[in-house]
Amino acid sequence: MQEWIGSCRSCGKTIYCENGFLNGTVQEDQTLECFECQEPADEEGES
Repeated sequence: MQEWIGSCRSCGKTIYCENGFLNGTVQEDQTLECFECQEPADEEGES
């Protein structure tokens, strides 16, 4: 089952909840970000 949740704040990609799993992340300001946009931010934080 696929349920529309919202859109990525960075690229606008549609984010769904599929079988109980969110295909993205909820940010501190309650916006959504897809995994593809989240990955570059994670890599920048690693040092």
